[in-house]
Amino acid sequence: MRFVGTALVLLLTACASTSTAGLPAPEPMGTLAEVMRGILFPNSNILFDVQSADPGNPPPAAAGGGATATFSGIYAGWQMVENAAIALGESANLITIPGRRCENGRPVPLSQPNWAVFVQGLRDAADVMLVAARARNREAASDATNDVADACYFCHEAYRDAEPRCTP
Repeated sequence: MRFVGTALVLLLTACASTSTAGLPAPEPMGTLAEVMRGILFPNSNILFDVQSADPGNPPPAAAGGGATATFSGIYAGWQMVENAAIALGESANLITIPGRRCENGRPVPLSQPNWAVFVQGLRDAADVMLVAARARNREAASDATNDVADACYFCHEAYRDAEPRCTP
């Protein structure tokens, strides 16, 4: 019996340690600005819309047109808010991939102590919003937009609005 237990522990340890074996390390595809414009900006705006539009009563899907119009209603309402919160939380991982560059070609300031604080602020704000969205609580979601706005503001103040940009 002891052998079976030991073998099981070794097997589970081997599986856990090799779960990412063979996968290449993530490499950045875009600049920090491109990630912000492509993921964080549009998804933040979805979250901010909770203040003025009830996700529980989404507008009807657009008719005709291209793929954007045809599929506009598939993930609507609260599910769209949840997805946007998840996109913000996951983007915190994306903006910490080593090798990512700022728009001006400088490296993203991963080694700066406040960068880690700002990234954690983004994660925390996304978590608060996700909890509110999953609870279908518009008031809590609207309040959570303050956390999202603060996370954006504090980081932008230090890195986007400062000169030279993306460097404290």
